[in-house]
Amino acid sequence: MQAHSGSSFRFWRSARTDPSLRAPARAILEEVGLGARADVLAANLAHGEQRQLEVAMVLATKPRLMLLDEPVAGMGVEESQRMVQFLARFKGKQTIILVEHDMDAVFSLADRISVLVYGRIIATGTPAEIRANPEVRSAYLGEEAEA
Repeated sequence: MQAHSGSSFRFWRSARTDPSLRAPARAILEEVGLGARADVLAANLAHGEQRQLEVAMVLATKPRLMLLDEPVAGMGVEESQRMVQFLARFKGKQTIILVEHDMDAVFSLADRISVLVYGRIIATGTPAEIRANPEVRSAYLGEEAEA
């Protein structure tokens, strides 16, 4: 928030008490579901909440595009599902490029998918097209390609 407000170089002014910074920061925390946890130190947030905070920090910069690199990495099934539901709230509002290995998350979030194997694109299409692609099924879903 400081960088976009032009106040990042006001050394003698506390960013913590500046209402022109606090109000928009709290609004973004509310948007990502962390409003009730606004006064908790980031280190004391749960892993999933820390990932939500990362998204909030990105949103504070008012990006035209968000690049998310494995947003559900290191999460258990329940926490991953919560993160997918959280990210789904931004569909249609924000352009997102998602790099993810969790295929359930990809199929839930993506409108268009490109699948890479060893740095080469093997398929691009809708989730339904990718799910039905025999080469993708063999490479990522662990199924034998039909002859």
